[in-house]
Amino acid sequence: MAAVPDTATAPAEQPRHAGGALSWWTRFRALPRAGRWATYLAIVLALAMLAGLLAGVSVVRKSFPQTDGEIEVAGLESDVSVLRDAHGVPQVYADSSHDLFYAQGFVQAQDRFYEMDIRRHITAGRLSEILGEDALETDKLIRTMGWRRVAEKELSLLAPETLDHLEAFSEGVNAYIDTHSPSEMSLEYSVLALDGLDYVAEEWTPADSVAWLKAMAWDLRSNMEDEIDRGILAGRQSEEAISELFPPYPYDRHRPIVDQGAVVDGVYEAEAENGGTGRPARPAYGVEVIRALADLKSGMDSMPQLLGQGDGIGSNAWVVDGEHSTTGEPILANDPHLGVSVPGIWYQMGLHCTEVSEECPFDVSGFTFAGLPGVVIGHNQEIAWGFTNLGPDVVDLYLEKIRGQKYVYEDRLRPLRRRDESIEVLGRDEPFEFTVRETRHGPLLSDVSAELSTVGANSPVERRAAPDRGNGYAVALSWTALEPRNTADAIFGLDAAGSWEEFRAAAEDFAAPSQNMVYADREGHIGYQAPGLIPIRRSGNTGHYPAEGWLASDDWTGDYVPFDALPTVLDPDDGFVATANQAVTGPDYPYYLGDSWDPGYRSARIISLLQRRERLGVDDMSTIQLDQRNGFAPTLVPYLLDILMPSEYLGAGQRLLNAWDFQQDADSAAAAYFNAVYERVLALTFRDDLREAVWPDGGGRWFEVMRRLLAKPQSQWWDDVTTQTVVENRDDILARAMSEARDDLVVRQARRAVDWTWGHQHRLDLENQTLGQSDIKLVQWLFNRGGYEVGGGGQIVNATGWDAASGSFAVTAAPSMRMVVSLADFDDSTWVNLTGASGHAFTSHYVDQTELWVDGRTLPWLYSPDAVVAAAEDSLRLVPAG
Repeated sequence: MAAVPDTATAPAEQPRHAGGALSWWTRFRALPRAGRWATYLAIVLALAMLAGLLAGVSVVRKSFPQTDGEIEVAGLESDVSVLRDAHGVPQVYADSSHDLFYAQGFVQAQDRFYEMDIRRHITAGRLSEILGEDALETDKLIRTMGWRRVAEKELSLLAPETLDHLEAFSEGVNAYIDTHSPSEMSLEYSVLALDGLDYVAEEWTPADSVAWLKAMAWDLRSNMEDEIDRGILAGRQSEEAISELFPPYPYDRHRPIVDQGAVVDGVYEAEAENGGTGRPARPAYGVEVIRALADLKSGMDSMPQLLGQGDGIGSNAWVVDGEHSTTGEPILANDPHLGVSVPGIWYQMGLHCTEVSEECPFDVSGFTFAGLPGVVIGHNQEIAWGFTNLGPDVVDLYLEKIRGQKYVYEDRLRPLRRRDESIEVLGRDEPFEFTVRETRHGPLLSDVSAELSTVGANSPVERRAAPDRGNGYAVALSWTALEPRNTADAIFGLDAAGSWEEFRAAAEDFAAPSQNMVYADREGHIGYQAPGLIPIRRSGNTGHYPAEGWLASDDWTGDYVPFDALPTVLDPDDGFVATANQAVTGPDYPYYLGDSWDPGYRSARIISLLQRRERLGVDDMSTIQLDQRNGFAPTLVPYLLDILMPSEYLGAGQRLLNAWDFQQDADSAAAAYFNAVYERVLALTFRDDLREAVWPDGGGRWFEVMRRLLAKPQSQWWDDVTTQTVVENRDDILARAMSEARDDLVVRQARRAVDWTWGHQHRLDLENQTLGQSDIKLVQWLFNRGGYEVGGGGQIVNATGWDAASGSFAVTAAPSMRMVVSLADFDDSTWVNLTGASGHAFTSHYVDQTELWVDGRTLPWLYSPDAVVAAAEDSLRLVPAG
């Protein structure tokens, strides 16, 4: 009899796939219980991470703007077309000026609203509302100066059409604000919400735009830092020694911008009250004053870098006429040198009336600032223009004798003007409240700065009888940018100008910041104009030291350099104009504009390159912008090569200099060594004599200081005062500098000198100016970009500046954009931005121009409608709602 299988104990048939293999589920079920639970946990964590990733991507992408299709917006009169190229740069086409600037506001808000919002909070002294306690000192200083108050007063001075443009721009920004929550406008708001910010964006107003002009004027203001540095130096150094650190402009070697013509019937001053020198000798400052000045400088350095700070802030701009170009028409080039950040300072844009008319006169393309309507630098259908900083002396500090709520002026007590300010601070239950006081000269900065108050308590006043100082003097700020003017009119005047005369008429309104304005037009003319509100001082007041506020003789005269007397030239004899922050005119010019010019190394190199060829094309202009020759190296290198280094190891770096062409390419070993030596020479020569607040930063002034000093091998500056029994000379310091530079580069890079590269230590890092400075690495990663190895250097045409006092060779300022305009055919023009069109991290246009910029490449700057349409990647139509 056949056996019957025991179904109760027989193993079940194990499921198999078609191929006969055991299924993954069977194998998983066979795992021990602990193994299965570990797997369950891993799956849950993976799903959580995936969900978090998807949520993160959703948060990041939530603020990306719509750039294609159609959007209905309230307030437009007609349809507006916004065409963007492959790099997201918008060109706006509208039937009216109203719609043109409305759309500009809307599109800028799409790309850069957070940047715009931060800028208006800075200029209004309200940054603490968003960033908390860390921004309070900045807010107090800006509230005391009253940037926003001045901007609001300026609105009443503007032409009606300018105000219309500002209103239309504001309407466009507000149309975007009204339809988007903060998290939908920028990722930064989502991150700030994690820190407790419960934020609702306020409506944009014309004053928000105009106030940005005050930020521009502040960062480009004048020689205030030099004045502070002189005061600090006075504590230890003689007047003769200080003069060696502030050498005069080398007119015999570097020509000024305008070297032809003169002021006819110009009068410098008719009412001088004190004869003799206008720069009287002064006693040394006391220890408290020196400390106060150093703290003041530190406080100023802590201000947000709106356009940038330090010696690297400058620009190049030049233009050649048709006789010197390959096109037969002028070519203009410009590259402003400003601070480095992401997003970049500039915003590229085109603004085009579909039919140019008196009612809609704009057909302009170029660079502007997010939050500001119009185009600041660029070209329209007839003219092109560029800027470099003129840097006139437009700031003075005044000592004021305060008695209660009054101050002394001309032996009488005058009432202080007073206003109360209240600052909301994130994280505080109650606002911070304080009172701003002003004299006839300006606001008392010492009221919000204990350090500056100490300046007033200790400043020397020896020239004339002064009132009893009691507890010290207060310090007031007199600055031309605090006088309401109609500078905003100039922007739209330039955008619509069609001739030299119209260009100059617009420039006359450009009160602050004063700029060197370079010009070209399609009629073949080229030119230069210096604008700005520049005070005429009495002969005893050069602005080098705090003035004595109780004396009318120390006041500004109340007059300004007449616009018609400011330097200007049309169609110069040389056939070109070249500006690089050098002296504007020769020493015989009858008005005092300032004396803190760049010493001219960049301008001399540009002029040399312009004169090297009979005719230049667009590509030649771009090549000049990328020139990396160090103008000071030919002076210093022969001295370095004369030093006998005591070993093969120490001589390895020196040998790199034998065949060096002085070009600071990113891959240059010689440039890496030279700059390391230069930093050490400055440190070893001056740090033993100077306070840290005035250590050399290595900028252009120091090129000229060292050029003069190298010719004096026994100068007292060479001696190291820390060595009691030895008196060092020039060659001792140079030898020591080369030895230390050799060791430093071994640590930084490699033992073999031939393996060094300048770019390895000279890197460009782009930092978001708010959250990019967070202590949280993840937040930094979200918003910052960097590690770009670049060539160039300070006071080089390709001006990637660095700070020799910082211990780092990292880039602190750079060409913030580069442009070349061909007046023969605007479509042949080129441009590139430091970062990209977008302020949204992780969009494709956040830093999509940076690699181009680093490589020295540019983009076609298309202007004609057919060319713009052919290159368009996105087409957005804004249509009136309803």
